[in-house]
Amino acid sequence: MSANEEMLELLETVAARLGVKVSYEAMQAGSSGGLCRVKGEYRLIVDKKAPLSERVATMAHSLAPLDWAGLDLPPRVQARLRQVPMRPVRTVSA
Repeated sequence: MSANEEMLELLETVAARLGVKVSYEAMQAGSSGGLCRVKGEYRLIVDKKAPLSERVATMAHSLAPLDWAGLDLPPRVQARLRQVPMRPVRTVSA
């Protein structure tokens, strides 16, 4: 198993522990997926046709802003999540 394959599996575990449902779907060109909320629950959609490194990046960028600090994670996973530049969370009001 490659390092990227292992990291993807570890990030999938992080998502599950945070209650985030992960699905792999074919995306249109120019989109790699991301995190969204559907009926009050987080869902992470990842482009199943994207290169492995891009799938890892999508997972890390989507999970990094969530509250994972209380989870007992391997140091390499913590380091990967900390590498993500933090952006302000966008909110949409009706």
